[in-house]
Amino acid sequence: AGAAAEARFISSAKGKGLFATRSIRKGETVFVERPVVASQFLWNALYNYRACDHCLRALETAEENAQRLLGRSSLVLPHPEQCGIRKDLHQQCPRCQVMYCSAECRQAALEQYHQVLCLGPSHDDPTHPLNKLQEAWRNMHYPPETSSIMLMARMVATVKQAKDKEWWIKVFSQFCNKTANEEEEIVHKFLGDKFKGQLELLRLLFTEALYDEHLSRWFTPEGFRSLFALVGTNGQGIGT
Repeated sequence: AGAAAEARFISSAKGKGLFATRSIRKGETVFVERPVVASQFLWNALYNYRACDHCLRALETAEENAQRLLGRSSLVLPHPEQCGIRKDLHQQCPRCQVMYCSAECRQAALEQYHQVLCLGPSHDDPTHPLNKLQEAWRNMHYPPETSSIMLMARMVATVKQAKDKEWWIKVFSQFCNKTANEEEEIVHKFLGDKFKGQLELLRLLFTEALYDEHLSRWFTPEGFRSLFALVGTNGQGIGT
C-alpha cells in the first residue's frame, strides 16, 4: 500500500496539514519526516541527557540511562543485547567536542549550520555571545521545557551557510503567518507576563551572537517576534 498520509496546504493562517489518504491500521506508522531544524532542550542538556547534537538520538545505553536516573552506578540491566546504542559509531566535532551518533549526523550538521555555531575552544566560556544567549534562555524557560532558542539560532546559521539563501528563507516563510496580536499572545504564553522585556533582552543577545544582513528583518523587534511565534506555532517538543 502507498503512503498513509500526505501534507496539503490548508490556508495561510493554518499552513499545511496532514491528511489520511486511506484507512490506517492500529499501530501503523503514518508519517515520517526529518525536522527542518532540531535542537536539544537546554536544561535537558545541562542535566547530562546525552543526545546526538543533530538528530537527538540517545548516546547512552539503556543501562547508563537507568544508572544516571536512579543515581546507582552499580546497577546492571539484563539483556544488554537488546540495547541498540552503537558507541563505536559515535563521533564528536574535533573543534568543540559536541557529540553525534554517527559520521552522517556530524557531516549533516557541519554542512547545514554547525560551521557558524561551532564554539571551538569557547565551548565552556560563559562570556561567548552564544553561551550568553543560552544562559538567558535557561533563566526564562525552566523545565518542563517546550522549546529552545537554539532552534532559531540554527535557522539563522542554516541561512548564513547556505549557497542558496533565498531557497531557505522561502522554506521558513512557508510556515503559517500570524497577525501581530496572535504573535504577541504566543510569545506571552512562552515567556510569561514579563515577556516584552525578556523578548527584547533575547533579541539583543541573539543579534550580538548571530546578526546577518540577509536576515536583517529577523533581528528587528517585529521580525524577532515573528520568528519566535513561528517556532512557537510549528515547533514540536519531545520529552524522553
